[in-house]
Amino acid sequence: MTQDTRNTVEKQLGRPIRKGPAVTLGALALVGVAGVAPGVPGADGQRSGERGEVVSVVPVAAHSRTEVARALRAQHIGAAPVRYGVLAYRVTYRTVDPQGRPTTATGLLTVPSGGGHRLGLVSDTHGTMANRSYAPSVAEAARTQSYLFAATGRAVAAPDYLGLGEGPGRHPYMDTRSAVTASVDMLHASRTAAGLLGRSLTGDLYVTGFSQGGQVAMALARAVQGGDAAGFRLKAVAPVAGPYDLQGTEEPALTDGRVNDVSGVFYLSYFLVAQNRLHPIYKDPAEVFRQPYAGRVERLFDGRHKDEDIVRRLAPTVRQLLTDRFYRQLRQPTGGLLAALRANGHACDWKPEVPVRLYAGNRDTDVPIGNARTCARTLAQRGARVRVLEVGPVDHFGSDRAALAGIARWFSGGTAR
Repeated sequence: MTQDTRNTVEKQLGRPIRKGPAVTLGALALVGVAGVAPGVPGADGQRSGERGEVVSVVPVAAHSRTEVARALRAQHIGAAPVRYGVLAYRVTYRTVDPQGRPTTATGLLTVPSGGGHRLGLVSDTHGTMANRSYAPSVAEAARTQSYLFAATGRAVAAPDYLGLGEGPGRHPYMDTRSAVTASVDMLHASRTAAGLLGRSLTGDLYVTGFSQGGQVAMALARAVQGGDAAGFRLKAVAPVAGPYDLQGTEEPALTDGRVNDVSGVFYLSYFLVAQNRLHPIYKDPAEVFRQPYAGRVERLFDGRHKDEDIVRRLAPTVRQLLTDRFYRQLRQPTGGLLAALRANGHACDWKPEVPVRLYAGNRDTDVPIGNARTCARTLAQRGARVRVLEVGPVDHFGSDRAALAGIARWFSGGTAR
């Protein structure tokens, strides 16, 4: 973080920020910001070591309203809702891993530089990334959505998930359960961090996310409505291009041409390697992957390789990536593969009590629009109010760009009913 950015943050906060790599809770108390001492209940009644406890808050960016609007225009995202500049912070907090063991994770908390003292909160969950340095709390390029929603006057919690950003270990890709626990704990951490920064959260929660994050958003909303995030009230849900229907839509699309080869190889390889640690699919990569890919695929998904480098070192098509035996199993899943698909395929199996809008592009060859349509049918069968908003003849990333400004305006409409 540059000194100019730090100076801007301090000016807009109206108080100094401790010089150094992180603003810990004890340090915040030393500079006159209400902190949480170890063992003392915080804003959510938590004690040291509990899930959602804040470990540190690091200022990472400050942008004016003009700069936010310019960034949105550069990515062809409508900037009409922009009202404020933004301040962004990396929050390190306590959570649990897929086995329920204590660990830490990071995420991005973004707040408007003006507006009210009490803020509603948007949860924004990101899409697939294999390199930990691409995560929102680390990479400026991953913060556009957070800046948009914060510029409308709300705080934004963007979890990195486990094993991405500055969290330890490897990312359990597409493990819905751990993505939800990390996201719920980021909500509580955001409440504490906002208080340390002189703001407070009202408890109103608006949930969105893109791609992998779209699926996480649906599952997170279900958890919040079910009472897993005490103190937060779900108001509206608006995911974009999520792979909600893994077994019925996304997995078959890998072999029937609906998913393009480059994305199919990347997603499937990542999924198999990560899920094998949770739902044993193979003992030796050669049981699943052809050579030479079997000898390198697990190393490629170590959190350090760039996505584009991974693609370059894998097969050009799913058929060329997999052994004959496993390709047949992909078409008719059994064993660990079937268990993984089933464990992570129920994000839409509930009845939301708030409005839901599912955004999707009808030329998406990463996550076919059939995912949204199936999700909508499942929700409607349970009596939910839901709409599928087709954002036009756009591809995967185009669907996100086309949807964002509309979601921001919808969230800004109060209850969004």
